Amino acid sequence: MEKLILGLDPGLAVLGFGVIKCIYHPKKNKIDSISMVDFGVIKTTKKQEMGQRLITIYEDLHTILNKFKPDFAATEKLFFYRMGNTILVAQARGILTLVLAQHRIPLTEFTPAQIKKALTGYGNADKSDMQQAVARELDLEDIAKPDDAADALAVALTAAWLNS
Repeated sequence: MEKLILGLDPGLAVLGFGVIKCIYHPKKNKIDSISMVDFGVIKTTKKQEMGQRLITIYEDLHTILNKFKPDFAATEKLFFYRMGNTILVAQARGILTLVLAQHRIPLTEFTPAQIKKALTGYGNADKSDMQQAVARELDLEDIAKPDDAADALAVALTAAWLNS
């Protein structure tokens, strides 16, 4: 059985996405193989009015979902570090949640520590370790760029392993 998983790294200025394909063993419910399908980012600028930034995310997410038709999606749980930035990210996450619901795509959330532990075995892994793990697990020649896209692929891998 084949499943497409969409990983999302939410942000208002840059929202990363990564799509992976998992082939599951039909009888063992175990992953036989994982491969990268696509990755990238949705960008908005501070010059845009807030409503227009959210419309850009809304429209681009619809385009991504219509193109790939993922079976489920995953994202990192929102955590608070700077109130102003958290509110902006929360607005982008609201759009992300809405668009997924419109497409009837289930959403799973993971803490940063869960993602780090799933990829490296260590819940406090640094950015470089995470990027190298993503490249290794997806057999990429280079580390996925930009960082937001690599983070989205990490979320997708976590979803594959923890939901299988």
